[in-house]
Amino acid sequence: MKNQLRIIGGDWKRRQLAFASIDGLRPTPDRVRETLFNWLMWDVQNANVLDLCTGSGALSFEALSRGAAKVVMIEPDRAQAQFLTDNLELLKVTKARAQLKITTAQQAISTLKEQFDLVFLDPPYSLDLWQTLAEQADALIKPDAFIYVEADRDLSTLNLPNSWRLIKNTKAGMVRAGLYQKSSNV
Repeated sequence: MKNQLRIIGGDWKRRQLAFASIDGLRPTPDRVRETLFNWLMWDVQNANVLDLCTGSGALSFEALSRGAAKVVMIEPDRAQAQFLTDNLELLKVTKARAQLKITTAQQAISTLKEQFDLVFLDPPYSLDLWQTLAEQADALIKPDAFIYVEADRDLSTLNLPNSWRLIKNTKAGMVRAGLYQKSSNV
């Protein structure tokens, strides 16, 4: 069985993409995604993006649609990774613009050598990985880069790095989302 998500803006606006039916897999709600990409309007173009817990791919595909130079997608579930691969092919995304790592975020982080301008931190809520992934990925995040964090609880309880400054946040239902910027004095 498959589900559908819709790209909100950019080159692929209104395109529908399939994703697997997996327990706990939930795309970032449209309203939250629209808000996030309005916040990032001038910062997605040509950005090097890391999607730590890609899941449905909603954030990665939205970033690519809006001109991100490259997205590194991390998805451990092979069935969902196949949907991501199929969607990349459907949209004719080159391997230079999108790299898919079929592994856990913790394993992938240790293999990455590049620095990122924008990071999506939206782990499955039940795994409670915000602090762990934030600490592991922090060295890969450029000074002044943006980090989007999505959770089912108050963002102040996530124990994120002190160098991450919350600059905007929103709430939709049980989803709490924040845009952080990494301090350049690190």
